[in-house]
Amino acid sequence: MSDATPHSDVLNSTAQGQLKSVVERIERLETEKAEISEQIGKVYNEAKGNGFDVKVLKKVVRLRKQDRAKRQEEDAILDLYLSAIGEV
Repeated sequence: MSDATPHSDVLNSTAQGQLKSVVERIERLETEKAEISEQIGKVYNEAKGNGFDVKVLKKVVRLRKQDRAKRQEEDAILDLYLSAIGEV
């Protein structure tokens, strides 16, 4: 007799169905994420075509995601550090 257990015996049919559903949902979301990423890239390319600096634009988007108070605190610390090393 073999020590290998068939995969279908490891999980009951309910767990197999749940697992398949989870995997399919993840796959669908990964596809949607790739499509959205492509759309975002197109918007950045459009902005670049209109003369905007994409690197700075990405930074603006990232900063707008942050809490304003936290961003101000980080800016103050950054200014302090830059001043301490003579960069300001």
